[in-house]
Amino acid sequence: MANLHLFSSSRGAFAPHADALNEACASAYAFDERHRLAQYAASGGLNATFYADAVVQLDTLLDACQNVEPRFIAKTALYCRERSYMKDTPALLTAILTLRGPEYLPAVFARVIGNGKMLRNLVQILRSGAVGRKSLGTRPKKLIQNWLNTASEQQLLNAVIGKPYNVENLPPLTKAYEKYKCDPSQAVPEVPFQ
Repeated sequence: MANLHLFSSSRGAFAPHADALNEACASAYAFDERHRLAQYAASGGLNATFYADAVVQLDTLLDACQNVEPRFIAKTALYCRERSYMKDTPALLTAILTLRGPEYLPAVFARVIGNGKMLRNLVQILRSGAVGRKSLGTRPKKLIQNWLNTASEQQLLNAVIGKPYNVENLPPLTKAYEKYKCDPSQAVPEVPFQ
């Protein structure tokens, strides 16, 4: 056996001392703003957790975004959507870019807002006033309009939200689906039934 006097364990002797407290009031290490934004964005769902409710998570994300450059917010939004498969957080970060980094908005919008659900999330966040505006604004409005104008009939059908409409004005596939809903004895149309 090795000489314990010469080879004693020094476990933890070189670790830095904790400089913060976590939500449970235990010793922790403070993150820099970029790390804090990335951590909350990739792991938080803007819902209640054991230690933090949705409001605390939203406030933390908004606060972290105030102290980082817009390019990092854009990269974080893309990572959250494409790698972490998040929904609300990337939409929130995209909404923040409407004010903090409009030059990054078109590229981020194209990659984050890929379906009607994400589009509705973005519009709801913008209109709520949570990011500092209650209207869509010119640039976001044009991006939304472009998404609606270029979406396929299937994408639009997947994005249906139950608003009143005139059946005769619908595209053929959607009209067939609406007729099938009224009379299921008809032939089943080629639509997504998820």
